[in-house]
Amino acid sequence: MKTSAAKAEWLLPAGLIGLSFFPVLAGAFRLFQLGGGAGITPENARFFATPLPFVLHLISVTIYCVLGAFQFAPGFRRRRPEWHRLAGRVVVPCGLVAALTGLWMTQYYPRPLYDGTLLYAMRLGVGVAMVLCLGLGMSAIGRRDIPAHRPWMMRGYALGLGAGTQVLTHLPWFLFPSIRGELTRAVLMGAGWAINLAWVEWLLLRERSQVQRRARTAARQTTTSQTGGTPCSAKT
Repeated sequence: MKTSAAKAEWLLPAGLIGLSFFPVLAGAFRLFQLGGGAGITPENARFFATPLPFVLHLISVTIYCVLGAFQFAPGFRRRRPEWHRLAGRVVVPCGLVAALTGLWMTQYYPRPLYDGTLLYAMRLGVGVAMVLCLGLGMSAIGRRDIPAHRPWMMRGYALGLGAGTQVLTHLPWFLFPSIRGELTRAVLMGAGWAINLAWVEWLLLRERSQVQRRARTAARQTTTSQTGGTPCSAKT
């Protein structure tokens, strides 16, 4: 039973790492193009013109998505708190670099085809929100407020992993070329971030419900124990 539970605990982190595989692979391909002297095309010209923000973004977001997935293995966190603290010292700076370089690229790189004003605003909002989530998470842990720390870190991770879910939300984009346009692109990108945030909020709500259920059960057991231990009045 313990072995099955331990295996089940790792399914979620493994799935999150797998979700980040395709965007990381696409970024690595771009990086290979930069280092291998590939031809410049309209799709990659912005990376050749100013490669540093892209390179920093790819490295930081890869580390962030892989290490950050382990916060979704609560048993491992409890068994190895020192590892969790050490990983946090790497994850948070990488998350900040990923968010800030993402903001820089949104602001200064030429917009690709179908990336309109709506998506531009959404990218800025997500980047700022990710920085705020990480900042609030670190502020909470600085106050030793662990119940507040974890939700903010999970929300920041959900935003950082948006590119993974966007691979899935873009399936209609590739299957039905006739729907392509700036609005469709913005909706599909926004759906990726929204799905991730909704999933994290559902996880947090489920955890709170489980904690409240355990507290009620413990309270009932305590009350029953106290009642059972109370001496009965002697009959006259």
